[in-house]
Amino acid sequence: MKYGIISDTHITLKDDFEKINGIIMQLKKVFKDVDEILHAGDVNEPFFLNDLKNIAPVKCVAGEEDLIENLERYIKFSTGSLNIGMIHKIPNNLEEFVINENLQVLITGHTHVHLIENKPYKVLILNPGSITYPKAPPEVMGFKKPIARPSVITLNIDENNVISTFLINLAI
Repeated sequence: MKYGIISDTHITLKDDFEKINGIIMQLKKVFKDVDEILHAGDVNEPFFLNDLKNIAPVKCVAGEEDLIENLERYIKFSTGSLNIGMIHKIPNNLEEFVINENLQVLITGHTHVHLIENKPYKVLILNPGSITYPKAPPEVMGFKKPIARPSVITLNIDENNVISTFLINLAI
């Protein structure tokens, strides 16, 4: 199974049509072979979610700024023997949450900062950042100052439940 992961698009009908069309064109390329798109909230308006559905089936959770009815705050599903959760904002007690939910992967949004991190309590945390309002990750001493870049993530889970994930920077 291959997923395209996106979050915090914050796209509204007030945005420039050419900008929106450019975003969709890039997403069609980077998500061309995904089985499903996972949106971790703050889509804003339903029309953009419909545009994503023209690329692949979509699962989406609600963010603080969504004007879309019937979006759940949290969803959980399985691929192979792996449990995957998706929520917009990381819960306060992350470790307790993922243990109680028996998750191996948790997809989040909210921060606009991309993140791929394995936690010691055996969960992979994925945050694709934002394609429209990205924020740079924290500075690390000894490295160049990070730059905010629009990004998405792809998540592959093979027949043996082996996970591979890739951060993709977009040219928006």
